[in-house]
Amino acid sequence: MSIEPADQIPVKVTVKTVIYSGSEKETFELTTFGRYYKKASSSYLQYDEVMEEGDVHTTVKISGNEVLILRSGAIKMRLHFLLNKKTPGNYKTPYGVLETSALTKRLDTDFNEEKQEGHVDLLYDMAIQGANAGTYHMTINYKEEAK
Repeated sequence: MSIEPADQIPVKVTVKTVIYSGSEKETFELTTFGRYYKKASSSYLQYDEVMEEGDVHTTVKISGNEVLILRSGAIKMRLHFLLNKKTPGNYKTPYGVLETSALTKRLDTDFNEEKQEGHVDLLYDMAIQGANAGTYHMTINYKEEAK
């Protein structure tokens, strides 16, 4: 018998982040497993990452035309995305809190109830402590695990 609420869907999550900085391009990819559920008028995607620094728990909250990414554990971070808006966030390090901002250029989210799969597509300019940290293109794809 499951102890999780019935409305949580186990999903396979693929996160791809491409960072463009000047003429340089860095790509990071992660495939993991997590949970997708709806609460009130928002959708939530939760997954864990194992990193050198330790485990990181990520929650992606999707509500209407905004996305909020919260990370806790070895890395603590808050990123907020609103299309065509510059939004503040923060990144906590052992040495203190760094202020971040994201200017969102593309924000596309979709969830197909029938197929139980969806995606989040974000393109944004990131600044840390006011300095340009590059243009980030993050895509998060999630799909219900095959039973």
